[in-house]
Amino acid sequence: MTSLNAGVISIRLFVSLFIQRLLAQWVGEVGIAQIGSLRNLIQMLTSITSLGTFNGVIKYLAEYKEDKAQLQKLFSTTWVFVILGSIGSALVLFLSADFLSERLFYDTTFAYVIKFVAVMVPFIAVQRVFHGVVNGLSAYKNFAKIDLIAYLMTAVLMIFCLLQFNVDGALIAIALTPIIQIAVLLFIFLKVLREYVQFSKLRLKAPMARSLLAFSAMSLFSTVLLNYVEIDVRSMIEKKITKNDAGIWTAMTNISKNYMVFSTALFTLYVIPKFSAIKSSRGFKKELVSIYKTLLPLFGVGMILVYIFREFVVSIIYPGFEGLSELFKWQLLGDFIRLASLVIVHQFIAKKMVRTFIFSEAFSLAAFYILAYWLTDIYGLEGVVLAHFIRYVAVFLLVLFLVIRYYKRKQIDEGAERA
Repeated sequence: MTSLNAGVISIRLFVSLFIQRLLAQWVGEVGIAQIGSLRNLIQMLTSITSLGTFNGVIKYLAEYKEDKAQLQKLFSTTWVFVILGSIGSALVLFLSADFLSERLFYDTTFAYVIKFVAVMVPFIAVQRVFHGVVNGLSAYKNFAKIDLIAYLMTAVLMIFCLLQFNVDGALIAIALTPIIQIAVLLFIFLKVLREYVQFSKLRLKAPMARSLLAFSAMSLFSTVLLNYVEIDVRSMIEKKITKNDAGIWTAMTNISKNYMVFSTALFTLYVIPKFSAIKSSRGFKKELVSIYKTLLPLFGVGMILVYIFREFVVSIIYPGFEGLSELFKWQLLGDFIRLASLVIVHQFIAKKMVRTFIFSEAFSLAAFYILAYWLTDIYGLEGVVLAHFIRYVAVFLLVLFLVIRYYKRKQIDEGAERA
């Protein structure tokens, strides 16, 4: 799985380098910041429109894939969540298009983009649920095909729209991405999808609402607040420093997201289903060590190479973005520790440890938000990436403590039951 994923990500990275270079040349730092804000909005909508059912679909599909009755309950409930989330999201986007345009793009002239995104809302929701099915079945070969083909098609669309309509075209291309993703997924995966999602038997009932609401709470809390904090920090940089600096920080996060996407696929395809099946502390420790031994050395070597060649990377992707290379050290260190902590955090998701997950996410977001505001006054733009590093050192120590406490309590409870 790691090898296949590495091949897909390598191709994606190569294409991404080309696209990011074009974007940098055509729209500049301010345009990069605007595009980053729209991506944040779309990311928030992937959770809101389906009411955060993605990880729930992964978990329960992995558990019930042989039980047609349970699957019918799961997807009927998911269908209800999608309808509610999509209608609510579309209405909010339409009614507050001017406000959101000003908030995201520093200009109300992009309100039409927000309204266009509102039309795309159902596609965003359905695409997210169907991707949950792919992940829940651990169909990593199909996932790789879908991911790569959809990415290449959206890259072509982005290039065409950018060259024709500049930043407006880039924003519309991003909004259209969910349609391409769902079309590719259905073309490749429809036959398997029909085996598990019995569309004709779906009902407007939610028998598993209570079970899925736990995942909704975790997803909505983390995804929505994470992207909101990114938008707010970008706005803070624009006000305290300059709009160009907001674009430079967005460029750094774009580079970070490109290599972190490698781990995201592994978490949903492998880690959540695997952790869901593990019952003992010993089993968890064994799996954790195995994942660390596979992932951390690969990421460590990769990040060292990125740091060594950072000036070359900047000249290739973001020529003229002054000060970007100075942000690499703290961003890369923070991302490495982030990866180690995210593996443990997915144990909270797999075990439906809602309060623990929300507490750890709240701590993480609050730490970054406060540190970014404080350190920006002292170190300027570098203070934001320094805040990123400090945040994940603290988060790693916290989640490690929380998972150790979970298994100690479980051992005590099991001992009491036997007694």
